[in-house]
Amino acid sequence: MLTVIIPTLNAAAVLPATLAALAEGRALIREIIVSDGGSSDGTAEVAAAAGCHVVEGPRGRGVQLKAGADAARGDWLLFLHADTCLEAAWVGAVRSFCAEAANAKRAAYFRFALADAAPAARRLESLVAWRCRALGLPYGDQGLLIHAATYRALGGFAAVPLMEDVELVRRIGRANLAALPVRAVTSAARYRHGGYCLRPLRNLLCLSLYFAGVAPARLARLYG
Repeated sequence: MLTVIIPTLNAAAVLPATLAALAEGRALIREIIVSDGGSSDGTAEVAAAAGCHVVEGPRGRGVQLKAGADAARGDWLLFLHADTCLEAAWVGAVRSFCAEAANAKRAAYFRFALADAAPAARRLESLVAWRCRALGLPYGDQGLLIHAATYRALGGFAAVPLMEDVELVRRIGRANLAALPVRAVTSAARYRHGGYCLRPLRNLLCLSLYFAGVAPARLARLYG
């Protein structure tokens, strides 16, 4: 059985679509945990009305993901962003991955996609696919599927405001990561707002500074 964990902050407008995309997996999903970081737009109420278990706590994606995982009761954990909708084939892909005994020590992620028809979105998707192949660095907007026992043995998400996804997948290890043949389609709003060139460059700067040893708290101020 699967626990889906979704960190939220003022996500009332996008959360319903994300939850709707999960509906076909109701036989697989034990619970959906929405870990809210103090939303002021009614996100927690939207989640509760949809039947989710709401965990409320301090703001910070790493902190929220950790809190959600701490409350999880499923054998497998699926971490998903609030503005990311899984394609219809996700249930079969997750079932197949979980059915392989060896995968209990591994983790999986989905193909990155943006909800935007612009050519710039396709270019960015290609760059993300290269990053995953070459560097073994999927980000949180690609989801993360991992057995609960393996997640806990690794120490789980660090309670940091940024780079929590990179920090965990590095501990998982590139050899233990698998790409699922299903897209996770994420809102392109932040790229339309921040620019299809400038925002990825800022993300790359943050990643480079993180690898250089800059603390995630300082990077969060740069990231915005």
